Amino acid sequence: MVKDNSLPDRIFNVFNVVFMTCLIIITLYPFWYSIIGSFNTGLDYAKGGVYLWTRSFTLDNYKALFSDNALIQAFGVTFARTIIGTVTHILFTSLFAYAFSRKTLRYKNVYATLGLMSMYLSGGLIPYFILLNSLGLYNNFLVYIIPTLFSFWNVILFRSYFAELPDALVESAKIDGAGEYRIFLQIILPLSKPVIAAVSLFTAVGHWNAYYDSMIYTMGSDLQTVQLYILKLIQSTEAALLLANMSGNLGAAQSSVTTTTLQLAAMVAASLPIVAVYPFVQKFFIKGMLIGSVKG
Repeated sequence: MVKDNSLPDRIFNVFNVVFMTCLIIITLYPFWYSIIGSFNTGLDYAKGGVYLWTRSFTLDNYKALFSDNALIQAFGVTFARTIIGTVTHILFTSLFAYAFSRKTLRYKNVYATLGLMSMYLSGGLIPYFILLNSLGLYNNFLVYIIPTLFSFWNVILFRSYFAELPDALVESAKIDGAGEYRIFLQIILPLSKPVIAAVSLFTAVGHWNAYYDSMIYTMGSDLQTVQLYILKLIQSTEAALLLANMSGNLGAAQSSVTTTTLQLAAMVAASLPIVAVYPFVQKFFIKGMLIGSVKG
């Protein structure tokens, strides 16, 4: 690449670096602010001025948070939902997309029309609730899994990637006697790691951050997700009640925990797992999105 050292280009480069640096700081600072607040004692944090670094370090906020069995159960539900929901979505959606990408598939235009309609049209919340209830999915863990098995948008991403693979792979496998399922599982999927990583990340983040379906389609706390738990913690007096319940366990340390620092600790604890996964799939994620955007 030949670098242009002209004055307009140098000005643009400086402006670009400054702008992107400011954008990164604006994006990351709220998360950093939550982290330092979650590790700060509550009474000291209430005085204000904790902006860049923890002033009075403590782990009591996290001790109080994870001493609540409801949070542990919510994490378990969220982990199970994210793992099972992501794996089943990838298998179901990619299998449909593989068939949809084959030139010999009949009525392809019909499937495409129905799929596009499903992206823009819906029956509404009440009919959808009635449908799930009639299927026995209300207050059932499967309400997190079955409705999310299929996404036509992700079908388009998979199909775009599958279309890039040489047809000779499928034809040679059929000559060797391989069936469609064996071709899909042993040839197509191993070659589709980039798009699988991209769609998996989208799906996993969607499951991990979901709270609305848990709030609408479940009752009680047995199936609540960690995001719904945090929502209740922030919007209600549950944080104060939790602090009161923890007083016997924390003893003198109780004075270092407040409702605000407990809420910050809950937000950090819920965000870190999904943030930690991204660096491991970043390379495949970027490649999969680029390939999916080239050919539709």
